[in-house]
Formats: sequence, C-alpha cells, structure tokens
Amino acid sequence: MNGNGYRDDRPEPEPQAATGAAEHGAEPGRRIALDPETVGRDLASLVLTVVELVRQLMERQALRRIDQGDLSDDQVERIGLTLMALEDRMADLQERFGLTADDLNIDLGPLGPLLARD
Repeated sequence: MNGNGYRDDRPEPEPQAATGAAEHGAEPGRRIALDPETVGRDLASLVLTVVELVRQLMERQALRRIDQGDLSDDQVERIGLTLMALEDRMADLQERFGLTADDLNIDLGPLGPLLARD
C-alpha cells in the first residue's frame, strides 16, 4: 500500500542507466539546485535563440522575395530597416544578458548547429 491507502502493483523502477541524471552530476531522486541568476540567463538564452532563428528565417524569406521581384522599392527599404533594427536590438539584449552569438547557437548533434553562421 502507498501513503494514500491504495495498493501499488507497479514494478519497482529499474536502476538508472549511466546516461541518466547521475552522469550529469545529479543524484537520482534529488532535485537540482538552481541558481536564480543562471536560470534567468538560461531563459534569456533560450528566448533569444528562438528570436534569432525567426529573424534569420525572415531575412532569408525577404531576400528570396527581393530576388524574385515580388516587392516594391518601398517594401524592400522597410524590410531592410526593420531587419537592421531587430539585429541591433538582438545585439543589445545579448550584451545585457552577457551572451554571445555562440551561446545562442544550439548544437543539434549530427544535424549540426541550429543557427546559420553569417
């Protein structure tokens, strides 16, 4: 019986494999002690990674549309100014959180890095 008065027929969990939490420095069954400052920086890194990925995708799409002649001169100028402003803002946010472009580029193993190298 468990603490709620119900019988627990589930099998005991297998011992943790070497690739589990123990390999990464965490003890099985224990929570990882997180530093609030590190959590904030890590969250900022994740959010900025997603924003940078979207920015790069938008930039590539804009270049394709420009090459195809789908945009007026005014639209090309507005897109260019918008993308430059976003790139400047990203640089400001990276500096604010002490991040570099490499910090935002997640390694996807055999797939390679997430972000294109400019």
